[in-house]
Amino acid sequence: MLAMEEDKKQMILEDLQWFKGAKDYYAQIGKPWKRGYLLYGPPGTGKSTLVAAMANLLDYDIYDLELTSVKNNKQLRSLLIETTCKSIILIEDIDCSLDLTGQRTEKKEGGEEKAGEKDPLKDKPAGEKEVKDKKKKGSEVTLSGLLNFIDGIWSACGEERIIVFTTNHVDKLDPALIRPGRMDLHIEMSYCRYEAFKMLAKNYLRLESHPLFETIGALLEEIDVTPADVAENIMPRSIKTTTAEDCLKKLVVYLEKAKQAKKLKSEQELVLEGEEKLALGEISGEKKNM
Repeated sequence: MLAMEEDKKQMILEDLQWFKGAKDYYAQIGKPWKRGYLLYGPPGTGKSTLVAAMANLLDYDIYDLELTSVKNNKQLRSLLIETTCKSIILIEDIDCSLDLTGQRTEKKEGGEEKAGEKDPLKDKPAGEKEVKDKKKKGSEVTLSGLLNFIDGIWSACGEERIIVFTTNHVDKLDPALIRPGRMDLHIEMSYCRYEAFKMLAKNYLRLESHPLFETIGALLEEIDVTPADVAENIMPRSIKTTTAEDCLKKLVVYLEKAKQAKKLKSEQELVLEGEEKLALGEISGEKKNM
């Protein structure tokens, strides 16, 4: 059971069910029968779990594609051709897989060094430069190659496929990579709130309600914790000796500690902000007196 707001879960479910039965629609509009999903959010918010749930719902195979292990665009196309229809092609942490966002900048600059700028590798020891070069040569997949992987090859390689990107940093991705038509549905996987907690409690502890639910719900509105954090803290350590109430109490202790840590951090930031303003004021005063 996914720890997610009911409205968002229902939206995803309806979209998947519509796609499953949309063969005639895609044929009518002359597009390959495929759909892209971008799942983004902090680590531990259930992105991989959602992909598994999608595959179970649709009875699709999952192909987990590691871009850094793909040598070049040709091999990327070959891998796609080998996948079957009724499948999900998953690329996890796409922002970390390859340096796809910087390639356009490099092309605009024409590979030339800007005036007044230095190549940091030129001033580094030969060994360090070789390591950097080896990393670059690990994969020659380009942004255009990946875009063709998503768009250009689909028609020739069968139909009824879903491609999923996951990322912790959606702002790092090239807009061309995630525009509608490539990543059709953008789904934010957020921190755990009360509705998601109730699903976890039902799944892990078989609880529909408990007096501590209200306390936990209030704490979850004040702090940001992931569903993975909540699940870890309500999981019984011993089925024989640990009760559901023990697990909830453990979660309350964890959340209260997190709340105190957040409060302390805010106080420290206010102190630093005050010190910076004071320092700037003193500098300004000194300039006026000069």
